[in-house]
Amino acid sequence: MVDCDKRMMVFSGTSNPELAEGVAKHLGIELGNVKIDKFANGEIYVRFLESVRGADVFLLHSACDPVNDSIMELLIMADAAKRASARSIAAVVSHYGYARQDKKSAAREPITAKLLADLMTVSGIDKVIAMDLHQGQIQGFFDQPVNHLTALPILADYFENLPLENVCVVSPDVGRVKVAKKFADMLGASLAIMHKGRPDHNVAEITHVIGEVEGRTCIVIDDMIDTAGSVTEGAKSLVNKGAKAVYVAATHGVFSSPAYERIESSPITEVVVTNTLRIPGERLGGKIRVLSVAPLIAHAIQNVYNDESVSELFDPDFQL
Repeated sequence: MVDCDKRMMVFSGTSNPELAEGVAKHLGIELGNVKIDKFANGEIYVRFLESVRGADVFLLHSACDPVNDSIMELLIMADAAKRASARSIAAVVSHYGYARQDKKSAAREPITAKLLADLMTVSGIDKVIAMDLHQGQIQGFFDQPVNHLTALPILADYFENLPLENVCVVSPDVGRVKVAKKFADMLGASLAIMHKGRPDHNVAEITHVIGEVEGRTCIVIDDMIDTAGSVTEGAKSLVNKGAKAVYVAATHGVFSSPAYERIESSPITEVVVTNTLRIPGERLGGKIRVLSVAPLIAHAIQNVYNDESVSELFDPDFQL
């Protein structure tokens, strides 16, 4: 029996409006009308300018710089939708903030990724659609359903259409081996692993490369690129080991300073990321290539809204 009163409403915050417009276009709808403003002291104000009563509301969000402001914006939007009697509230999180703080690595540290999950729950969010979480365990921080999407098929499709030969997929550290193996299988490529140490935050040292990379086209695959220290140092190590060319692929292009400068001066041929985070227009060139995840997110929203399976999006034969 069809619920004739059921309706979908999709709203975007200010963090990544370009991606939101792309998602709405693929859904064949207009983004909902919401006012988001700031008071003089920096406090965020949100008001929905149309009724959301009884609607299934999807809030498109990306934890971009300034991260704390973008997170508060999502929480306030969710609270406003809850108080306006939305039937359900889904957070569509293209980039999950604080994802790297997912465990205690030293005494007296927080687990901020869990704190954020708790804040989202209290705000009224009752389901989550997320893109390539830093660690899958973050799904367990929520008591609500979490649909975890991955951009690997989109990235793999891009590289399959390049005239590359003798390809080797490289994991940037031992923690990403499982993802790198999956990506290598998609491309029919071999696998290598870099051993990385972190003497300090945003500082990386590549100590070993395990696997055969000499004469090969290497693709380093990771979930995010922040200051680009890891990938540029990794690229230098691979070239020193005889790699013919080095590409880098990641879902999230955080690109904190001095990432752009490091990439341009590195031996990397091309860095391929998606638009889960907004990248300034003046940076869309040089060695950086941006792919859109809007079709994937739109399909996920449609399936969640229709109570259909989201796992079909991971089928190798599925076409966006």
